[in-house]
Amino acid sequence: MKLLLDTHIWLWSVAKSERLSRRLFRAINDPRNELWISPISTWEIVLLHEKGRLKLADGPESWVQKAMSLAPLQEAPVTHEIALATRSIALPHHDPADRLLVATALVHGLTLVTADRNLGRSKQVPVLLNR
Repeated sequence: MKLLLDTHIWLWSVAKSERLSRRLFRAINDPRNELWISPISTWEIVLLHEKGRLKLADGPESWVQKAMSLAPLQEAPVTHEIALATRSIALPHHDPADRLLVATALVHGLTLVTADRNLGRSKQVPVLLNR
């Protein structure tokens, strides 16, 4: 499977793996699965750190660099096609990052890995929920 990690799943997979369900932990650590990260997640980490909602001792730059080296992660580039695909994404909330992540999964043919129940109810892309 090709798995696009939602921002919080990426954070938990690095620092708080106990927050991941056994099923999700196995999926993320299964070498047959490809793990993908969007630059949108890096942007969200920067914003959370700047707002003080995420404490990163050495800052976002160092954390992202370390996190990218811990597992074989592929970057899911944000393209014009993805930006345009956000127009067709219907979510119960208007979080632009979530719309971009769903559009990224749609365009790149990825399964979105999340704990967000709202995204889990989305029928627009395959979703692997943390439960």
